[in-house]
Amino acid sequence: MTKAILELSNVSKSFGRVHSLRGVNLTVRPGEVLGLLGDNGAGKSTLIKVLAGVHQPTSGDILWDGVKTNLDSPRVAMMRGISVVYQDLGIIPLLSIWRNFFLGREDEVSRKLPFHYQLRHSHMREVARGALQNLGIHIDDVDLTVAKLSGGERQSIAIARAVHFQSKVLILDEPTAALSLKETAKVLAYVREARNQGVAVVLITHNIAHAYEVCDRFTVLFHGSVAETADRESVTEQQLANLINTGTREQRRIAV
Repeated sequence: MTKAILELSNVSKSFGRVHSLRGVNLTVRPGEVLGLLGDNGAGKSTLIKVLAGVHQPTSGDILWDGVKTNLDSPRVAMMRGISVVYQDLGIIPLLSIWRNFFLGREDEVSRKLPFHYQLRHSHMREVARGALQNLGIHIDDVDLTVAKLSGGERQSIAIARAVHFQSKVLILDEPTAALSLKETAKVLAYVREARNQGVAVVLITHNIAHAYEVCDRFTVLFHGSVAETADRESVTEQQLANLINTGTREQRRIAV
């Protein structure tokens, strides 16, 4: 079993009297897709923000490569190698593909001149094009604005960006929401490719079928606590649905 790169140990998060997370234990391993499932209000969004450095735990520990650490800010989390792709993707529709690819990382591809920095446009185009191709994404013109791309193509750029910049943990928030069947299949293929390149992927989704197709393990949240963590081979889609709805594998009868 691969050693976990990121762990939560008995992590809780409260906002005043509201307890969003209660004693959560979670392990994220390289080269694995972990499905994070749960109904609305189960604590998924809060957990994502703890992993991304937006929120700090009220109690409990975060371990990176087995060592206790503090993710004090999103910048610290990103420097550690944690990349989060939210539903809005963090991209700007009116910018080109290659500009979006380097958004927030312009200093890494700039030429220092007296009193200012100059972006290396040609280099940025080539790097973006190559990174997309390495993930099996074929977009001919990286000068296209993102607004002209489909939802699946926008997801592919966000995933390729995270893989290229050597993110060790890639967190995907509802990456297949509102996509067609064809685009969903492509995005799930990109998730597999990221896993094959050794990235630890955390996939948050409401779609159990999509999760079951690509995930190696599942952690199900129920009312802020972990209902269960299970390998794909040891749990069925119906049992996952039951865990999401009731917190147990058994389907409870609703009295009429």
